[in-house]
Amino acid sequence: MSPKSPASPKSPKDPARTRRLTTAQALVAFLARQYTERDGRRQRLISATWGIFGHGNVAGIGQALVEAGHGGNGAAHRMPYLQGRNEQAMVHAAVGYARQSGRLSAQAVTTSIGPGATNLVTGAALATINRLPVLLLPGDTFATRPADPVLQQLEVPYAGDVSVNDCLRPVSRYFDRITRPEALIPAALQAMRVLADPAETGAVTLALPQDVQTEAYDWPEEFFAERDWHIRRPAPDPHELDAAVRAIRSARRPLIVAGGGVRHSAAEETLAAFTAATRIPVASTQAGKGALRHDHPADVGGIGHTGTAAADDLARTADLVIGVGTRFSDFTTASGTLFSNPAVRFLHLNITAFDAHKLAALPLVADARAGLEALTAALAGRGYRVDPAYETEYTGAKEVWEERVEASFATPDPTARPTQTQVLGLLDDLVTEEDILINAAGSLPGDLHKLWRTRSRDQYHVEYGYSCMGYEIPAAIGVLLAAGTRQRTRPVWALVGDGTYLMNPTEIVTAVQENLPLKLLILQNHGYASIGGLSESVGAEGFGTAYRHRDADGGFTGPPLPVDLAANAASLGLRVLRATTVDDLRKALSEARDAEGPTCVYVETETPDTVSGPPPAQAWWDVPVAETASRPAAVKAREEYDRQVAARRRHL
Repeated sequence: MSPKSPASPKSPKDPARTRRLTTAQALVAFLARQYTERDGRRQRLISATWGIFGHGNVAGIGQALVEAGHGGNGAAHRMPYLQGRNEQAMVHAAVGYARQSGRLSAQAVTTSIGPGATNLVTGAALATINRLPVLLLPGDTFATRPADPVLQQLEVPYAGDVSVNDCLRPVSRYFDRITRPEALIPAALQAMRVLADPAETGAVTLALPQDVQTEAYDWPEEFFAERDWHIRRPAPDPHELDAAVRAIRSARRPLIVAGGGVRHSAAEETLAAFTAATRIPVASTQAGKGALRHDHPADVGGIGHTGTAAADDLARTADLVIGVGTRFSDFTTASGTLFSNPAVRFLHLNITAFDAHKLAALPLVADARAGLEALTAALAGRGYRVDPAYETEYTGAKEVWEERVEASFATPDPTARPTQTQVLGLLDDLVTEEDILINAAGSLPGDLHKLWRTRSRDQYHVEYGYSCMGYEIPAAIGVLLAAGTRQRTRPVWALVGDGTYLMNPTEIVTAVQENLPLKLLILQNHGYASIGGLSESVGAEGFGTAYRHRDADGGFTGPPLPVDLAANAASLGLRVLRATTVDDLRKALSEARDAEGPTCVYVETETPDTVSGPPPAQAWWDVPVAETASRPAAVKAREEYDRQVAARRRHL
């Protein structure tokens, strides 16, 4: 794509004019003048910079942010600063912001060298895997090497130009090390290109040696002109479109799999129009849930290992699977066992050719909205619509599944301690289309994917590309910032288990500092519930997954650890509401939803029974089991594994 650089009195395009700034000052000034534009909507590409300062960035980017935030640049070109507590968490917050912003706006993250920089790696991987833009600006060791080694420098005997920042190369969509001031100009432009590219976007890293950050240079004034980066909507190739239409018209049992690309493209209404014309049912991945409202006639719920029976049964008999903006991960395909119709074919509408060709599919390489519009127009007037009996079948299956949802959510005893699914049911009773739920790891994503009734396109925010524990709280802060809660409050809920909370609670302090109305819901179940269940199923007997004291044999089967997470959250500045019963929880959730400041609801959950627990997995997931073992649990698990893996097929 080509950015626009309109000439104006404030930014003359005179190559003879220069401005003397440090490299860091020039970078911050440049970032404050970058914009995206799509469908006539324009916004800042880099809206703010998160930062934790150390000797690798405090005198460079830190000083530049002071000038950009308080200098004479004018309000439009100031760079807001956000103070983080953990480098990984800052990236998570920026990713949450980017997702809520539809990938049209992003944030930068600056760190010092050494551990500050390497702490970015997990967040960068999450951003790139989920195709969400974030700009990383880690400090780096001296380019001029006046002293070698310097504090926190990694010495590599075979390569003098390697630093710890090279850890970010494989998890970045673009990486450059700025070893001279003038090298910033092409690198910064390439960085913006990748951040604004809907097919290439992800983490972008500009490693900044600390001496180069502070070095002055005469920058061409044109470098600081406002630039608009147009977010393209590529239309499908006519040949591919014709093949796609033929495939759909010949299908008797088609099924749409909606992924995150539907949301990134803002294609929800277009998808609804396509299903209205064709009556093709729609299943959703974790990233795609919300592409249709839960009560839309064509919505059959989540698909794959954590999917609904309605969606998974349709997948097993589908003769054409139409992927829209999905990567088809192993959770979606049930590790290659779900789409079992011998005649099944695949049609993948995706903005990247890499994803469009997966599973030997017919590719339709295009923006999700543009592609669906083209398909709808091409099918119009040709009389295609699924057989009414098929429509009756999937709507009936959805009704049956809803009965299972109701059973999981039911709370017959208001004085009892709630199960996890009952907690979700109480929240389901409370929320409206305004609420946003954020989750990422543990047993909650599976329960949410099967059971949650999504009411709006952005209500369901589950990060499951990387399924990173510790994402939820900082991501909620990013969502709150993107949702404009300082002007109009939208309830934003971060749902975490005790394992996730202990991984990364630090940004609670940021929510308190910014007085953001975060609603934190902590479910205490004394361990890693999801992995505990998985461990039992693969013959590992729950080893190392419970938060308990050691027993006499050295195992972890003693009493639960006396950890008070509610007290911890309160010590970080949150208002905490404790709930012990179903009735307590109902009142606490309502009170938290109405709260104007950051609030925590803490509840200890009950182990579910067969009535109040979630429905079991409706499709398999491949976690290899020990081929030889002496313990009966592992031997039995291997027998089941061999039975399941025999059903796997490669789609060629």
